[in-house]
Amino acid sequence: MHIAIIGAGAAAVGLLDALAVSEAGMGVGEVTVFEPSAYLWRGRPYAPDLDSVLVNAPPAIMSIRHLDPGHYASWLGTERAAAHLDGLLGQPLVPRALYGEYLADTAEAALAVLRGRGWRTRVVAARVVAAARSGGGLRLKLRTEDGRAHPADRVVLCVGGGMPQDHYGLGGAPGFVGDPYPLAYRLGQVPAAADVAVIGSGLTAVDVVVSLAARGHAGRIALVSRSGMLPHVWQRPLGHRPAHVTVERVEALCREHGGVTLDDLAGLLRAELAAEGEDFARFTAELLAAGSEEPVGRLRRQLAAVDDPRIGRRVLQETAHTVGPYAWRLLPEPDRERLRRHFRLATSMASPMVPVNAAALLRLFESGQLTMTAGVRKIEAVEGGFRVRGDGGDLNAGVVVNAVNPPPRAVPRAAEPLVTCLLADGLAALHPSGGLVPADPRLYVVGDLAGGGPFITSGIPGVAAAGARTVRGLLATHTG
Repeated sequence: MHIAIIGAGAAAVGLLDALAVSEAGMGVGEVTVFEPSAYLWRGRPYAPDLDSVLVNAPPAIMSIRHLDPGHYASWLGTERAAAHLDGLLGQPLVPRALYGEYLADTAEAALAVLRGRGWRTRVVAARVVAAARSGGGLRLKLRTEDGRAHPADRVVLCVGGGMPQDHYGLGGAPGFVGDPYPLAYRLGQVPAAADVAVIGSGLTAVDVVVSLAARGHAGRIALVSRSGMLPHVWQRPLGHRPAHVTVERVEALCREHGGVTLDDLAGLLRAELAAEGEDFARFTAELLAAGSEEPVGRLRRQLAAVDDPRIGRRVLQETAHTVGPYAWRLLPEPDRERLRRHFRLATSMASPMVPVNAAALLRLFESGQLTMTAGVRKIEAVEGGFRVRGDGGDLNAGVVVNAVNPPPRAVPRAAEPLVTCLLADGLAALHPSGGLVPADPRLYVVGDLAGGGPFITSGIPGVAAAGARTVRGLLATHTG
């Protein structure tokens, strides 16, 4: 079997690792990875950047090896873990570039294992722009941008996510930074005394603010967004192992009821909290209040609650990544739509900021250098800079940094020619809620672009699970 993997980010690493550790045999085959970037295996999120750009999660949910939560921590080792310990969280939080090294090492180790089994492996530094059936429809033929053809028996798209959208049409305006990454380069173009407006209030916006401060930025900084909602703050892990909110319990519910509903999942969380003497109604009321609570006060309260012994948020944050991708596939569409209506709150909870960044934000808020402007309706380029129009009045800035998150399941710009070709040839179709669905059994999609994929698309556990699931499919079709 000749497997072609298009893209070489975290999704490709999870796939290769799952292929390398799979117990079922596939005989001897070939793997070709297509990736034009110089930073193999890292993708956009984990490319070399400032040390202030941290991995926003503890090691236990950053393992790219499915069902092995200790894999990343083992690679990190005690010395590096100690050097990057977040005293508030009690966990190592490394720069994303270092996590990129982990992904690269894991990928290279997986390729070495495959070569040891007699597989041929190669990396082609070219972008795939087209795909078509060939060999009487028995194989697929890929075409790279240099015009060369590459046959394959199975093709896996691991092309990553889309780019931030320019909601206010500021592209080309002097002083507008359309994509903040890599911050080491983008922020180097921002004058140290400039007043900066950062569009967004999620994790990317937090990265921008913290990195500006780390570089000694002297100008005022404003977070400007429609919601004004900051991410939650990670709490110190307590070692609690969920007994009710687990994949096994979700599987049991599915067998008993012929499916799983959102109310079923809420019942599992209610039982989890009740076992610890915690009130489900109180927890959900606190959670829903995040949409209306004053953001700085909420930040201060959550930072003070890093050691709070209650398990509610911890369970929800962990299981959103470990159980969520599986449960999402079982939910009926009306329940999925209920969750989508709370997308901003859900991502704020499931993808919190690390305490060290939360503390940095709070210091900037309390010093007056950082402010929050919510209810933003319009941002326009004016003479000498930009004007932000929000519910609290107008704000002027010399630089605007676009830190909005890309829409889930958006097609990356670099993959647009290939996706257009797949759709035109009937090899894939668009999912009603976004993303790509294979229409040919030889095509797979792993990662953010997967249509019908998990609600939280960027979590490493979900990516690792999808990679392992795809390998099972490859093995089944090969042996079948």
